[in-house]
Amino acid sequence: MEVINHSQTLSTNNQLLVLTHFSQLLTYVTGFGGLIVPLILWLTSKDKVSGMDEHGKAIVNFQLSLILFTILSIPAILLLGLGILSLIFIGVIGFVLPIVNAIKASNGESPSYLMTIRFIS
Repeated sequence: MEVINHSQTLSTNNQLLVLTHFSQLLTYVTGFGGLIVPLILWLTSKDKVSGMDEHGKAIVNFQLSLILFTILSIPAILLLGLGILSLIFIGVIGFVLPIVNAIKASNGESPSYLMTIRFIS
């Protein structure tokens, strides 16, 4: 009887992690790609690339949090313009944090997103 070990070794592909973080910026181009593309990249390579599961969960949680905060900010526009300020803040955070975390991913560091609700843990 022969025993074959089918253990997978995870590859270290920081370029794919960086691409996954930068793909969030598709929201500013297409309006919806910032959630769909990172979700597809995460689901297809989370078992193949080291660190993809951690980065993918952080990205999906961040994008879902941004969507929720945007939906909550729209009715707040009627309350003395607070919604407009929060939408501007969401837009800036949604543009800056993926770039910062892409740089962290290229250096092999863990992602850290501000104001993220952990939908997926």
